[in-house]
Amino acid sequence: MAKPTPVPPAAGCTLAIKAIPGAPRTEVCGWLGDAVKVKIHAPPLEGRANEALTEFLADELDLPRRAVSLVRGDTARQKVVRIDGLALDEVKRRLGL
Repeated sequence: MAKPTPVPPAAGCTLAIKAIPGAPRTEVCGWLGDAVKVKIHAPPLEGRANEALTEFLADELDLPRRAVSLVRGDTARQKVVRIDGLALDEVKRRLGL
């Protein structure tokens, strides 16, 4: 009986975000220390800014929305997002960082 071939773990990474809700438009602004500064058009009410952030990142990274999730920072500006399907260097490249 042949041994099953081990399946490599799916590529994925976490990314520190400094979110600025209520901005005139949603955009990636560059690095702010170890975090990526992202301005979010949505207000920080009832999780709208968090939802807008994950949707924006998924669109920018050309990933399905379920591939980007908030790990930490529900009510804080300092957030950590999990990105499934891409390594950190590819995330940086796609965001133009």
